[in-house]
Amino acid sequence: MSDRHISQHFETLAIHAGNTADPLTGAVVPPIYQVSTYKQDGVGGLRGGYEYSRSANPTRTALEENLAALEGGRRGLAFASGLAAEDCLLRTLLAPGDHVVIPNDAYGGTFRLFAKVVARWGVEWSVADTSDPAAVRAALTPKTKAVWVETPSNPLLGITDIAAVAQVARDAGARLVVDNTFATPYLQQPLLLGADVVVHSLTKYMGGHSDVVGGALITADAELGEELAFHQNAMGAVAGPFDSWLVLRGTKTLPVRMDRHSENATRVADMLTRHPRVTSVLYPGLPDHPGHEVAAKQMRAFGGMVSFRVKGGEEAAVEVCNRTGVFTLGESLGGVESLIEHPGRMTHASVAGSALEVPGDLVRLSVGIENVDDLLDDLQQALGK
Repeated sequence: MSDRHISQHFETLAIHAGNTADPLTGAVVPPIYQVSTYKQDGVGGLRGGYEYSRSANPTRTALEENLAALEGGRRGLAFASGLAAEDCLLRTLLAPGDHVVIPNDAYGGTFRLFAKVVARWGVEWSVADTSDPAAVRAALTPKTKAVWVETPSNPLLGITDIAAVAQVARDAGARLVVDNTFATPYLQQPLLLGADVVVHSLTKYMGGHSDVVGGALITADAELGEELAFHQNAMGAVAGPFDSWLVLRGTKTLPVRMDRHSENATRVADMLTRHPRVTSVLYPGLPDHPGHEVAAKQMRAFGGMVSFRVKGGEEAAVEVCNRTGVFTLGESLGGVESLIEHPGRMTHASVAGSALEVPGDLVRLSVGIENVDDLLDDLQQALGK
């Protein structure tokens, strides 16, 4: 029976898609095929299609099938990191002279890839507020081949109407790429809303335990999936078997973790809105968030990421980051433990001086699954009176 016919329910797919019992032993968890090459049944006679683990590995295949099922896609590909996935996608979709629209609020590493790497290859890019479909349309040129979206965005938690922007891109003959790292496929499935490609940093919620680095691409179109697979093999930045196994383990508990992340983040955001030292709270679950209605329409819940701004400017924000105890000061996000960081000096330092520069008084939280009262107490003491 195909994984696609196991169930339509996400929680069941998360556990079973790609996780076929080992035919030799009956092991219910796919083995870690820690191998580089495979014995062939005669010259050119590949057993199961495997010849060399850069091209394909059974553990990575299991993860890729799982990812495709969870996103409702035709093809999933797993990479050594999120940026490796992005690099492969850009070099597959684009050629010198092409143009891309990128969001005015994006992960610093993504911006660096466009501004410092892809631009040197002759690809042009421009910035738009992707929460406004009209702004995206205005940024398009006859050379635009892709529109890049993060929703919720990093670190300002902006929301883009995926279906509306997908139509804008489609009308222009461009592909829509959605970075779904913050939401995960449990909370949001961009391909079902009209996106062409979904990008993930598997390092974050999909792995979920801060113990693996990985990336993924999932496509709605099988032909594009084949093109990406060719480039993945040609470039070689593939996910290793143990890393694939760790992420596959993580996706099994994704639904229950995301429920808890979202519940805790909602409580944290509510507390922060009432704290006298906080000037604004950025969380799409708040009714006054400008993207709240769109997020409620296209997301199951609002996720575990919360950003806020504090009185006293940049130094005050840095002080808050340095004073937490339960929240760990560190980059990355999406693990079971809560993290706090200062985007302007940490994850988004690369966008300083650009149209994507983030406010100095901004603090970003990755709200974990600890007891929420401990998280609230920790933030209150860090903020002080």
